[in-house]
Amino acid sequence: MTVVDAHHHVWDLSVRDQDWITGPELAPLRRDFTMKDLEPEARAAGVARTVLVQTVTVPEETPEFLALADGHDLIAGVVGWTDLTRPDIADELARLRALPGGRYLKGIRHQVQGESDPEWLLRPDVHRGLAAVADAGLVYDLVVLPHHLPACVRAAAALPGLTFVLDHLGKPPIASGALEPWATGLRALAALPNTVAKLSGLVTEADPASWTVEGLRPYTDVALEAFGPDRLMYGSDWPVCTLGAAYGDTLNLTRRLTDPHDHPQILGTTATRVYGL
Repeated sequence: MTVVDAHHHVWDLSVRDQDWITGPELAPLRRDFTMKDLEPEARAAGVARTVLVQTVTVPEETPEFLALADGHDLIAGVVGWTDLTRPDIADELARLRALPGGRYLKGIRHQVQGESDPEWLLRPDVHRGLAAVADAGLVYDLVVLPHHLPACVRAAAALPGLTFVLDHLGKPPIASGALEPWATGLRALAALPNTVAKLSGLVTEADPASWTVEGLRPYTDVALEAFGPDRLMYGSDWPVCTLGAAYGDTLNLTRRLTDPHDHPQILGTTATRVYGL
């Protein structure tokens, strides 16, 4: 079985600040995290391929990530960022794909979780950009909070030709123990066939210092029921995961929360199919 980590990041603070790393809780992340750091951990865990995901909304990052992927045999795909609302979005996507490493561009993501408008995804200019992403043969990663899920449902329904990938299961309120309204929103999104989701980022939606497997299980059970293993994929969310778990622990956690019969799909084939790795 080829294990794919469908969600991780890297950053070099000497190249670019990560202005979202604020406060004492995130202080351990305020240092460089590079592929040289990740590779030995990924190899030790048995991970063969990864998907590198954007972290900041600046146009320079995506070309840098594509060039990095072009020179690294572990990275099989990149989910980058570009301004979906720019009038020449189709041309910009074509430009990115023509860059060194452009063949590694598999998807686009925007920090919708930081938008004050809960219906940002439904804006006409955003809809036009999402349609261009679909036309380019790319997927769209959703990094959202539970109250954004209704807009995600409407956006996915309006663009059946675009695959939407829900990062971190939509960030359920694990620390509080609440399931609703997150579970209802997740099920509504999963009812659409052009949606998939990542089992990622869960230890940091729980209390990073005191999470338990059984505390996470109600949330992964909802996701498994709603999406099924053929529309779920594992992601480490490294290095953010290190606030609550080591790299290899995220993979072991996913194995413990899912049926061994489903591991080939969740740990590899779903990501390979969806991202075209």
